[in-house]
Amino acid sequence: MPQEPRWPESHGEQTDVLPVVMPERAEPGADAPAAGSRRRRPGLRRAGWIAGGLLGLCVVVYAIDLIASQGSVPRGVTVAGVDVGGLDRKQAEQQLRGTIEPRLTRPFAISAGDVQSTLSPTVAGLRLDWPATLDQAGDQPLNPFSRIASLFTSREVGVVTHADEGRLGAALEDLRGRVDRESAEGTVRFEGAKPVAVMPKPGQQLDVPAASQQILTHWASGQTMNLPVTTKPVRTTAQGVQAALDTFATPAVASPVVVKGEGKDATVKPEAIASAITFEPGEGGMLNPKVDNAKIVAAAAPQLKPTEKEGKDAEIVFDGGKPAVEPSADGRTIDWDPSLKPLPDVLKRAENRELAALYKNSPAKVTTDQANQLGVKEVIGEFTTNGFATDSGVNIRVVAEKVNGAIVKPGETFSLNGYTGPRGTPQGYVEAGVIENGAPAREVGGGISQFATTLYNASYFSGMKDAGHKEHSYYISRYPAGREATVFQNHDGSSVIDLKFTNDSPNGVAIQTIWTPSSITVKLWGTKRYTVESIPGGRSNETPPFERAGPKQNCHPSAGGVGFTTSDTRVLKDAASGREVSRSTRTVKYDPSPKITCSAP
Repeated sequence: MPQEPRWPESHGEQTDVLPVVMPERAEPGADAPAAGSRRRRPGLRRAGWIAGGLLGLCVVVYAIDLIASQGSVPRGVTVAGVDVGGLDRKQAEQQLRGTIEPRLTRPFAISAGDVQSTLSPTVAGLRLDWPATLDQAGDQPLNPFSRIASLFTSREVGVVTHADEGRLGAALEDLRGRVDRESAEGTVRFEGAKPVAVMPKPGQQLDVPAASQQILTHWASGQTMNLPVTTKPVRTTAQGVQAALDTFATPAVASPVVVKGEGKDATVKPEAIASAITFEPGEGGMLNPKVDNAKIVAAAAPQLKPTEKEGKDAEIVFDGGKPAVEPSADGRTIDWDPSLKPLPDVLKRAENRELAALYKNSPAKVTTDQANQLGVKEVIGEFTTNGFATDSGVNIRVVAEKVNGAIVKPGETFSLNGYTGPRGTPQGYVEAGVIENGAPAREVGGGISQFATTLYNASYFSGMKDAGHKEHSYYISRYPAGREATVFQNHDGSSVIDLKFTNDSPNGVAIQTIWTPSSITVKLWGTKRYTVESIPGGRSNETPPFERAGPKQNCHPSAGGVGFTTSDTRVLKDAASGREVSRSTRTVKYDPSPKITCSAP
């Protein structure tokens, strides 16, 4: 049984005594309150009240900020470097106009690669759109974090530009003309005998589309605009150029080089050495020197000419109208390639700058025995043309003398332009009449086509194989229609229209020319294989001449000539049996030659 509680005895003092309440024993399985739960509940409630209060305050501040900034440019926004964040649109536009507008007509600085320049907005057709520029800044952000971030950051939105595409494109093309360049490799050039280093320069090209976009976006910033370019690299380096200058170019021209011949020496001066040296890119950015031996030979060979013996080919000469062999002679000449092989090493030396000329025997290309075995014994084809002016006759005589005695070996092709080389004033040719665009004109070497026609017909009747020829554009009555040829060279002697034939016989052929003041005859000598017949075709598709005004000066009227189409058939028959060997037809179309009219003076 539980005992009754005891109360303290009283000793005459009033004492308030609270009863002690004993906890009831918990029934098994009943939940016991967690230790300290009564103490924590008030703290959590206080934290929640504080957090809720702060959140509410933030919401109120956010709402006030959002309401207050409606219609304003978002904070942190800059346009062309001008801070307009937080201003209303009218204030922002005034701020922009006050700062930017003075720039809009002034040329702005641009940089493209290593080119510095300016571009005029007016010339380029650039115009700023103020409302669209502010629209580009956007509306006030609703995201609270974005609003908070705008207090500490800035955002450049650029400008909105309207441009005249044609004017902007023209301005960029003009700039491109100053910016674009090809890569220039480093090298060493010579000013006389003085070597000069030329440093490499990479190429560059303006990226026009990207440059256009950059200008449209940033031209009003007031800052130098760096426009994009693509670069074209070089293989050489400044160090490589300097090394070539120091180790090769400078010592190469420091003093002459002596080429020692047999009994005589040649001196190649520094200026001649310099003209022969070039450089090309090498490995690792270096330069490799190259020496043009031909220029060294040009400087040394005339001095050593007396030490050489000129060779001579056997020739067919026509003495008394019959062919005879003029003997060949071997020569002894300098073999320049092996002689100059040590030259690059010699050029690097300060002393002992000498080379030994090495000689070789030079046998004749056509020996006496070869000429005797060519089988040149009879005329196998010949042709004569008549009538030419005095000046044309001079040129025909000069070319005839050059070709007279020419030998065409079995299987070889004879080229008139190739055999004569340039036909200019230094070779003895004079100015004579030619036909140019259907009108009379004058040209050095005029009249050579008459010799070409004569030679062509001689080869035709010799049974030679045609290796290429061209008829005149207009028919010339003194020549056989469809069986004539013209030739032409550029002023530098390079061939444009040539006459060629191939000796497809087993024997050699020699060309004999006979000139008189009124005629030219060409005979081909060899061993006769064929008899040749020419069958001319009729004329068809005749076209009347058209009228053309002649030149204002030295005009010569002419009646013109009819154009037509014709043909020629060559029949080859075996000379011994008379049997037909081949038959070939060539069709030729002649243009009408114009009727030249001259105006009254």
